[in-house]
Amino acid sequence: MDIQLDPARDDLPLMANTSHILVKHYVLDLDVDFESQVIEGTIVLFLEDGNRFKKQNSSIEEACQSESNKACKFGMPEPCHIPVTNARTFSSEMEYNDFAICSKGEKDTSDKDGNHDNQEHASGISSSKYCCDTGNHGSEDFLLVLDCCDLSVLKVEEVDVAAVPGLEKFTRSPELTVVSEEFRNQIVRELVTLPANRWREQLDYYARCSQAPGCGELLFDTDTWSLQIRKTGAQTATDFPHAIRIWYKTKPEGRSVTWTSDQSGRPCVYTVGSPINNRALFPCQEPPVAMSTWQATVRAAASFVVLMSGENSAKPTQLWEGCSSWYYYVTMPMPASTFTIAVGCWTEMKMETWSSNDLATERPFSPSEANFRHVGVCSHMEYPCRFQNASATTQEIIPHRVFAPVCLTGACQETLLRLIPPCLSAAHSVLGTHPFSRLDVLIVPANFPSLGMASPHIMFLSQSSLTGGNHLCGTRLCHEIAHAWFGLAIGARDWTEEWLSEGFATHLEDVFWATAQQLAPHEAREQQELRACLRWRRLQDEMQCSPEEMQVLRPSKDKTGHTSDSGASVIKHGLNPEKIFMQVHYLKGYFLLRFLAKRLGDETYFSFLRKFVHTFHGQLILSQDFLQMLLENIPEEKRLELSVENIYQDWLESSGIPKPLQRERRAGAECGLARQVRAEVTKWIRVNRRPRKRKRREKEEVFEKLFPDQLVLLLEHLLEQKTLSPRTLQSLQRTYHLQDQDAEVRHRWCELIVKHKFTKAYKSVERFLQEDQAMGVYLYGELMVSEDARQQQLARRCFERTKEQMDRSSAQVVAEMLF
Repeated sequence: MDIQLDPARDDLPLMANTSHILVKHYVLDLDVDFESQVIEGTIVLFLEDGNRFKKQNSSIEEACQSESNKACKFGMPEPCHIPVTNARTFSSEMEYNDFAICSKGEKDTSDKDGNHDNQEHASGISSSKYCCDTGNHGSEDFLLVLDCCDLSVLKVEEVDVAAVPGLEKFTRSPELTVVSEEFRNQIVRELVTLPANRWREQLDYYARCSQAPGCGELLFDTDTWSLQIRKTGAQTATDFPHAIRIWYKTKPEGRSVTWTSDQSGRPCVYTVGSPINNRALFPCQEPPVAMSTWQATVRAAASFVVLMSGENSAKPTQLWEGCSSWYYYVTMPMPASTFTIAVGCWTEMKMETWSSNDLATERPFSPSEANFRHVGVCSHMEYPCRFQNASATTQEIIPHRVFAPVCLTGACQETLLRLIPPCLSAAHSVLGTHPFSRLDVLIVPANFPSLGMASPHIMFLSQSSLTGGNHLCGTRLCHEIAHAWFGLAIGARDWTEEWLSEGFATHLEDVFWATAQQLAPHEAREQQELRACLRWRRLQDEMQCSPEEMQVLRPSKDKTGHTSDSGASVIKHGLNPEKIFMQVHYLKGYFLLRFLAKRLGDETYFSFLRKFVHTFHGQLILSQDFLQMLLENIPEEKRLELSVENIYQDWLESSGIPKPLQRERRAGAECGLARQVRAEVTKWIRVNRRPRKRKRREKEEVFEKLFPDQLVLLLEHLLEQKTLSPRTLQSLQRTYHLQDQDAEVRHRWCELIVKHKFTKAYKSVERFLQEDQAMGVYLYGELMVSEDARQQQLARRCFERTKEQMDRSSAQVVAEMLF
């Protein structure tokens, strides 16, 4: 893969040399300072060199062949920690010279002179002469390359794990009596490979090692996207220290976290799901193949709550007056990009009353438990897995907590708290075992750039999901819950294949939500057909407004999953600020899965999906892993020329709308709920055509009550009308109480206001742009395109009020529209 990275392009580089050495565990020890808007402290990395995990790969492959030829035939991916082997070359031109090293008494001057910051190097990004394979290459030192950006790295040192009492038992070679590099590395090798049933002991040793003294500082350097570390004389990954400590601090402008205020005006900070992921929060290996565990101790002022991706429901420990410490850990290996943290003055929300009429009543487990009890050993690397825990497999509703600013207590109690139990139960009834043991839900500040984000053990939801009844909150909750299986427990090995996460979550949200509502089968079908209709309209709009190269679900085609010899790669369009507003991966992925489910029949498809989850949880996949296993499970008579190749061609590797989808939409009949909307549209068109003074005998129109999705469709149809009078618009608002509906409905209502210059309702547009920032970006464009001076003034006024707090990518896109 001979790629020259052009700084002018929007590709995102992944620089870590994961083919040579892997981080197996991170120990973070951090302080959060809201005055300086900095997170600082240390991170200890426990490493495993390439020779070790290549041997493990070959042994797992042998076990796979002997135990389950069928699973291998399905295209089972390599174990999560194994780098891709059919890699190509990634070359560029920078040399890593002038390594910096801080003496022990030296103060950090990196903020002043930039020596240790991630600075732009004129020569660009390149492979280093030190970035060699694990074999001996002459006198060159081995180089550990970590993904790192917007950080001040202060010091890097080797950790003397041999100084920790009790760890000497991990050395197998009796001749290793003298403490040496080999002695320390052997301790780490044994520690990172302890069996799953010793996970508590392992975490304890990790914590003790992280507090061990240093035994020598290491040379390091940084460039725009990476931190490079070496030890003089360590010529291979095997020789390189396997436990290192990095002293660092974040920068206020760092792109991995957002410093802002919550809805009560109190300071908070959270990981934003940035395109650059977590490399501006801590130095790490970003490629998905670098599966690791972690534990973290975070200190903050006592008034703050720290939430994080962690298996334990952490409680604060008071260290001294005014300061508390929080501790979290994870034992399931996952990519570092999934790590999430949020620190703020959140309040835990509690349900005040409980009614048997609530949607959230617990129901008995309906499908046969035998569907989920697949016999056999899990295929992933060893960890304490819930799929092998009998009590976990039958747990419909996992423990959960809800946090939000205190001013949102009422909204959380009215909607969110009542919805979580039935949505979790519905997900379990469809897919089986919850991959994670617990869930925290946080209502994030208004500047959060999307409606939700799922991470291990924690979910962010936008405040926009709390208004206007249950529907938007329920569907969004179901979408993020679905990511526990698709996106987290099963991840994409190549980030360009986002549809493997978002397509599945979009398809499953409808199924979960219908189950949570306890809809009859025909009601569920109608609801899902209506949502398909809305998504079809959205997909058509997206295809017209987006560049063709951004419409492809598998842009790297046969190079998907390939990396350089070192493990470095680039993510196409990963830094494009408009990408986060695009829905292509959600919509085309959804329609592909819907197409396949129809071909198999729901019962067969979801039975297969449970089997797929059991086979691939805890692993990374490519599109072919899913498609090959699916086709193996389709009866011959239902395949009808389906193959991996033609699915690639029709759905994944072409821009525009897939031909099978076009044929299906042309042939399909409109669902009953959509026909009802058309009838209401006709009534509104009649109302709009009537003269202001009507004849006395003229009959009043009677409008039907509509569901939220029907209201969205109604307003979209009315947007197609050339003119609507102020009188019609006022009647629309009054009839459906549009200002009180959910954010999806209010978004379409604001579009109508803007299109028809309905000045009486401009306050609704201003409110939407300030309170629903996750959905408001498109409206700025509508206000500016109108070329109406008053609307353009409204847009600029709203942007001036919110730009300092607005998400960086959103602000960049809006600024380009306005100026």
